[in-house]
Amino acid sequence: MKFIIATHNLKKQAEMQRILAPLGIAVQTAAQAGLTLTDVEETGRTFRENALLKAESGCKETGLPCVADDSGLCVDALDGAPGVYSARFSGEHGNDEGNMQKLLELLRDTPKERRTAYFESAVCVCFPNGDVIDVSGRCNGWIGYEKKGTGGFGYDPIFMVGDKSFAELTSEEKDEISHRGNALRKLTAALNQYLNQPDKETL
Repeated sequence: MKFIIATHNLKKQAEMQRILAPLGIAVQTAAQAGLTLTDVEETGRTFRENALLKAESGCKETGLPCVADDSGLCVDALDGAPGVYSARFSGEHGNDEGNMQKLLELLRDTPKERRTAYFESAVCVCFPNGDVIDVSGRCNGWIGYEKKGTGGFGYDPIFMVGDKSFAELTSEEKDEISHRGNALRKLTAALNQYLNQPDKETL
């Protein structure tokens, strides 16, 4: 089965593909499928609301099951910020370097015990028949004092789990503990149950 993912982020698509492939699901971006999706304005107040907005729009426009994720970093010392504004924290959407530098500056004088944070991921799948599956996952950690590692994307170089950043982990290690990995394992279980219902019409 082919799913469209409502994102232009190939690294995010690769994470989803690794985890959903055992179900026989091929996750493609709209561009990879030769389709075009409207960029949805993320007006939701929660990660789930934004994921649902994107999945619903993608499914409607393509006529295919559409999976969308909305994820972000929540820092306890900043009352949960940047939260749903994680991708545009520095004022420019997708400016990973700017976002990290702003966060490190805000936490410059914050001791380690108050640098606790978590990543949260909400994942929604919308089917052409109107059915919706949504799940969420979380990974707890803390914000480091400087960037470490060259892997991952987004805030990965400064998000620490133990003594390693997300950017220092292999893809397999990150999948085992990450917010998106946790959410996608829940999604795998839910999809497996959903797709194996007798006479289920998903399209």
